[in-house]
Amino acid sequence: MAKILWVPIAFIIMLHQLVAAQELVKKNTLAFKDGEQLSYRLKYGIFSAAEANLRIEESGIKFDGNPTYHIIVDGRTAGSFDVFFKVRNRYESFIDRTTTLPYYYTENRREGKYRRTDKVSFDYENKKITAQTGTFPFKGMVFDLPSAFYFARNLDLSKIKVGEELTLQYFSEKKVETLGITYLGKETVTCDLGTFNCLKFSPAIVPGRIFRKDSKLYLWITNDGNRIPIKAQVEILVGTVTLEITNAKGLKYPLNP
Repeated sequence: MAKILWVPIAFIIMLHQLVAAQELVKKNTLAFKDGEQLSYRLKYGIFSAAEANLRIEESGIKFDGNPTYHIIVDGRTAGSFDVFFKVRNRYESFIDRTTTLPYYYTENRREGKYRRTDKVSFDYENKKITAQTGTFPFKGMVFDLPSAFYFARNLDLSKIKVGEELTLQYFSEKKVETLGITYLGKETVTCDLGTFNCLKFSPAIVPGRIFRKDSKLYLWITNDGNRIPIKAQVEILVGTVTLEITNAKGLKYPLNP
């Protein structure tokens, strides 16, 4: 049962991995600005199971003389889930204000009795990542989970085709992972904030103790200048988990349903 109760936060973490990268070509104009805040509610069946809040702020900290944004992501269980399996997770990332590549990442996870903290530095000159678990080489562009989310929102998807599979690299605990995701087309999605024209994606998932062999994960992001996730849904071994946006403040562009 504990594994099922852990699913909500696992899904929140997944949110920051699930936006595509078409050959990682970034637009010239960022899709966000400092002061943006996004809130989400995760439901397990009909029950509210968890909440996630993301915000990005201008940072006074510089890396190699380069100004940064500061990303803060908080995730916590809600309702009866909070009674049986309390989760309090925070993820922070400092990213370059121009390239949106990460310089420094921290995580502080409290999931029931489980505790994990990490501090991760990205060295682009020597192509290595230094974490509390060791030093890891990398090639190309690589991200932590929060920076992957904000970077991917700025990608040029104007030429993407239905059925095309895309990839994005991210660092997770002890290694660099590669995420594959397939573009499925455009759909209209209704949520608490209204009805929006969206781009629909299906990220690859690994079957096991949480997902079935035939489980499909779907993500819808607004097809506008903001490119924010509106909804995500996945079938697990027991039931369905759904993530929906509940609030959006400080957006760079009007959010027009």
